[in-house]
Amino acid sequence: MTGFTVKSLEKSTWSAFAALVERHNGVWGGCWCMAFHDAAARRRKFSTQELRAQKEKRVCEGNAHAALVFDGETCIGWCQFGPTEELPAIHHKRAYEEGLKTLPAWRITCFFVDKAYRGKGVANLALQGAVNEIRRLGGGVIESYPEDAANRKVSSAFLYNGAMAMFEREGFKRLRRIGKDAWVVAKRVRKG
Repeated sequence: MTGFTVKSLEKSTWSAFAALVERHNGVWGGCWCMAFHDAAARRRKFSTQELRAQKEKRVCEGNAHAALVFDGETCIGWCQFGPTEELPAIHHKRAYEEGLKTLPAWRITCFFVDKAYRGKGVANLALQGAVNEIRRLGGGVIESYPEDAANRKVSSAFLYNGAMAMFEREGFKRLRRIGKDAWVVAKRVRKG
């Protein structure tokens, strides 16, 4: 990971983030990572350009967070995170709500790594960057919903919520299963 740096998604880094997404045709069919901000983005058929505009507006208003990984000046990956109210839509929501006791302060909802950089630790670096940024922003309980890919073959391109092993290496603890291979994991960080 020599030469990789982590920066926050904000107005000044928007164009680098947008270039990454555009290099991959909007990522996953043009989602621009809007589905976790707004469940309607999954159900309604927004155009890729509409989703791009919605994401850019959120970033410029400070209502979208991500840790971006750079190789020099090129954005090569991200980890989206934010306060729970910023990212209310998650997969397996019905199962999640059945065992819900309290909402976390923060959620980590998705990762994306440029196809030329997969398998090089970019997602792990993005996760570390997100945790550090959450610490800087006040800390609290962070929750995420990774997939346990142990003992089975899963393409990294489909691990958009991240892999369980990566979260466990970063000190996240399994709380409960919410899908066949999906889990709720959590970690508390102090303001720092």
